[in-house]
Amino acid sequence: MDVVIYHNPACGTSRNTLALIRHVGIEPHVIEYLKTPPGRALVAGMAARTGQPLRALLREKGTPFADLGLEDPGLTDEQLLDAIEAHPVLLNRPIVVTPRGVKLCRPSEAVLDLLPEDGLKPFVKEDGEVVIDETGRRVR
Repeated sequence: MDVVIYHNPACGTSRNTLALIRHVGIEPHVIEYLKTPPGRALVAGMAARTGQPLRALLREKGTPFADLGLEDPGLTDEQLLDAIEAHPVLLNRPIVVTPRGVKLCRPSEAVLDLLPEDGLKPFVKEDGEVVIDETGRRVR
């Protein structure tokens, strides 16, 4: 399965998501989006594939979101894309792309909706939270 993760190694959620992908036996294409930001068309396309508005991919915490006035609901997608293009940190993470769909994987276990479900092995996040129990079932 071809998997792409838009990743920030400084983010625990992103690290856990990457670990879950690898845990199921898939080595994804890892794009550190702060070093290699996706283009406007790609961001818009990923948002469309999530089924959510572009605004749902914006990150507020630790970004210039408020300083740029991005809370204004009247802003167009083009204006939001301008902001993301100028400040890639505004793009929330991790975003995972697979043949099964595209998803902002917050919380990290949301990535399991995009991955094969057979043969899951126990998995515990960095903080000790059990995601897949000893029987191979997701803990919800």
